[in-house]
Amino acid sequence: MCGIVGYVGSRNAAPIIVEGLRKLEYRGYDSAGVAIHDGKGIEIVRTLGKLARLSDALEKRPLTGSTGIGHTRWATHGRPSEANAHPHAAGPVAVVHNGIIENHVAVRQELEAQGVKFLSDTDTEIVAHLIHREIERGVKPLFKAVQGALKHVVGAYAIAVTSREEPDVIVAARNGSPLVVGLGEGEMLCGSDIPALLSHTRQMVFLEDGDVVELRASGIKVETVSGEAATRKAKQIDWSPVQAERGGYKHFMRKEIHEQPDVVEATLRGRIDLAEGDVYGAEMGVSAEVAREVRRVYFIACGTSHHAAIAGRYWMEQLAKVPCVVELASEVRYREPLFYPDDLVVAVSQSGETADTLAALKAAKAGGAKVLAVANVLDSAIPRAADGALYTHAGPEIGVASTKCFTTQLAALLLLAVYMGRRRGTLPQDRSQKVLQSLVEVPNHMREVLGDADYVHAIAKRLTHAKDVLFLGRGLGYPIALEGALKLKEISYAHAEGYAAGEMKHGPIALIDEQLPVIAVCPRDAQYDKMLSNVQEVRAREGQVIAIATKGDEEMLEIAQHVVWIPKMADEVLPLITVLPLQLISYFVANLKGNDVDQPRNLAKTVTVE
Repeated sequence: MCGIVGYVGSRNAAPIIVEGLRKLEYRGYDSAGVAIHDGKGIEIVRTLGKLARLSDALEKRPLTGSTGIGHTRWATHGRPSEANAHPHAAGPVAVVHNGIIENHVAVRQELEAQGVKFLSDTDTEIVAHLIHREIERGVKPLFKAVQGALKHVVGAYAIAVTSREEPDVIVAARNGSPLVVGLGEGEMLCGSDIPALLSHTRQMVFLEDGDVVELRASGIKVETVSGEAATRKAKQIDWSPVQAERGGYKHFMRKEIHEQPDVVEATLRGRIDLAEGDVYGAEMGVSAEVAREVRRVYFIACGTSHHAAIAGRYWMEQLAKVPCVVELASEVRYREPLFYPDDLVVAVSQSGETADTLAALKAAKAGGAKVLAVANVLDSAIPRAADGALYTHAGPEIGVASTKCFTTQLAALLLLAVYMGRRRGTLPQDRSQKVLQSLVEVPNHMREVLGDADYVHAIAKRLTHAKDVLFLGRGLGYPIALEGALKLKEISYAHAEGYAAGEMKHGPIALIDEQLPVIAVCPRDAQYDKMLSNVQEVRAREGQVIAIATKGDEEMLEIAQHVVWIPKMADEVLPLITVLPLQLISYFVANLKGNDVDQPRNLAKTVTVE
């Protein structure tokens, strides 16, 4: 999400910055802009839309100068518009920013009380005004002013700043959002990711959270926000440009699998109050009154989003104690469903453009229901048509087979269930605190599980010749079994079926023999004893069992041929973890087969037609 490029040296900065921004287009954006110091002052050009429009604007209004910053924006606060595009200016400074400033409302109110006039709806603009305030108070140079300003900022950010008063300097900083510094000969660069800098230098410095860096053509200086000196060693990057866009991974899908801890953190950031055991829900457009009066929650979705919605039903019924329905959007629109004013219809779509889901949403609105969109793309069609929106923050997902969008949907739907439960009085504070604490811990558990990818790769080798694979799960493991089967189908082209394990005796058990791999989602949760029995039934018929199980489960270790371990954690958050080995298995099988992992045959990323 969003891209930053900064340059200070002897060459004309504008074309270098625009070129770098093009290398970051894969991150997604809706507007773009540059700020160039021409030796006398800072000139800014911003446009709505793609970089081609920014290039056209720069042809009509050329900017010349050897210091500058640029940005591609993926809107989070404020609609896509030229006014909300970066860079943002205040007094002598211009700022570009990635991330989310969590305390921006309070800071904005404080600054407005001091007479500051805001020109955008963004959280970013407060950073420009905070730096300007430091300068007005006599804090100099720019490096110190930025440090002082950031002490008032809470949240995730990567920023780059230039000032009219210091034409040969860029100051950049990061906290929770990536930022890389490129060390050139007689020039320095910064960017959100390696691809933006790779054509100019292979010597990179990776900033750490809390770092502030001053870039001059002659070198860099790094300190922490609090002013402590910091040493960051440069690393030699040997990637090709294509590898760089994929972060060194062979495929975008693999990169996106490993991005999940970070994007789940981004989706949770600023939305949880652990002290109160509550969820901030103002952005959703679902008031406390609406939450209390809802008689039914009606999930509509397609494909992977449908599987997330099934998990959402479990959470909504368990935590908010409200009846739930989960429907395939492609079925809803053709069977004249009944919607009522006391229904909350939740339309789940990664792209926010899914045609069937949009049509079903419109039918729900026509029936008088309250409609909430869960989507990853700001201001896309489904959020625009809904009464409110709960956005995930997965960033652009290039691989057609969804991974990180799915887990961020799970995180968002669990937040929604907690929010509803607290408003309805069905979720006690102590239980809510435990659920939310477990959810906050999920990203670190994800990193632990993804660290065992080599072991999963070894298991995947045994599946490359399998023509059929059965996935089993119960409770919150059931939608994960469905999702695991879908992933394997999508990219490996093997036939796979996800089944509720309790239904195995009602048909699928006839398929089991020594040739059939069975992947069982069986962590130690409330459904464990029943799942253990199902696995024993498979083994009694010579089925080959791969189990996703909780560390220390000796019983499962004795029964299953292969076990992928996950950490012990609360039942409610298990789907965000149990899905990871299944994503990896699908990826490795497809890669071993030599398939086009990122662009599997016959599939499109966004289904905008019936």
